Amino acid sequence: MRELKSKFIGCMIGCAVGDALGASLEGASLRSALKAGELKFSGRWTDDTHMMIGVAESLIANKGFNGEHMAWTFIKNWEREPWRGYGPGPPRVFRMIKSGIAWNEAAKRLYGGMGSFGNGAAMRVAPVGLLYYDDEDKLREIAYKSAEITHTHTLGVEGAALQAYAVALALKIDREHFNPPAFMDKLMAFTRVSAYKSKLEAAKALLNSDDRLEVIRKLGNHVEALNSVPTAIYSFAKNPQSYAETVLYAIGLGGDADTIGAMAGAIAGAHHGVKGIPSAWMENLERKDYITKLAEELWKIKVKGGKPSIIMA
Repeated sequence: MRELKSKFIGCMIGCAVGDALGASLEGASLRSALKAGELKFSGRWTDDTHMMIGVAESLIANKGFNGEHMAWTFIKNWEREPWRGYGPGPPRVFRMIKSGIAWNEAAKRLYGGMGSFGNGAAMRVAPVGLLYYDDEDKLREIAYKSAEITHTHTLGVEGAALQAYAVALALKIDREHFNPPAFMDKLMAFTRVSAYKSKLEAAKALLNSDDRLEVIRKLGNHVEALNSVPTAIYSFAKNPQSYAETVLYAIGLGGDADTIGAMAGAIAGAHHGVKGIPSAWMENLERKDYITKLAEELWKIKVKGGKPSIIMA
């Protein structure tokens, strides 16, 4: 149980560290991003971690998923700190919900009724992967529902589920027996969307490649979930021996570096536990103690037994 607790904390701290490391490289070219290892770590994270915190706060308050509560938690946190770097979509959804539109209807009105296929739902989903790590069906269900507060496009929703499942797998698989190709196979079997399956197949084929330009070309490094979730997963599978190597590789690809770093960091943190995260990064991380406390509370819900609840209202 002590190791499981370390993995819960490692996942959430790992997400925040990856976000904060990548923030200064967001939008950078590959050439600029390759200097990631020389970065001075400020510890300041963005909306990726801010919304991940909101997911955890709501899951803890309700001992499971409550869609309306989670939506209003997002709104409350955004109103307190709107400067965290939110993209245009979530604030539009938040304003619609505040105007009286139901939490599970507002996001459907974005982008001509298609919904967002960005990576905003995937970047924050790590606490869902933790709380439901031992129940694949429930993990998928809650990942979908938590995504749909702001992202209703199939690619946005499936990206969140895939990221949550990657967290769960990384948490469960023993470090000494981790097999990257087998890890990719499990993720391919999990996804229900052919576009993601194709990306994961490409990622598996690239495991022995050192050509970062090819990785970017085939997997992507942009804000779309399809072009970032598989990239974050690949960054971990390519560098499973070390949290630091995973995250530095992820942000070193440039592009949407903070979000890819956050997602890769959550997966690697769940695998290595909090002790695997360099202490220099831990010491400087903004609100480290509060994020740790949230992870501990999620762990307590899990170890006390019983199944987390689902409240749709």
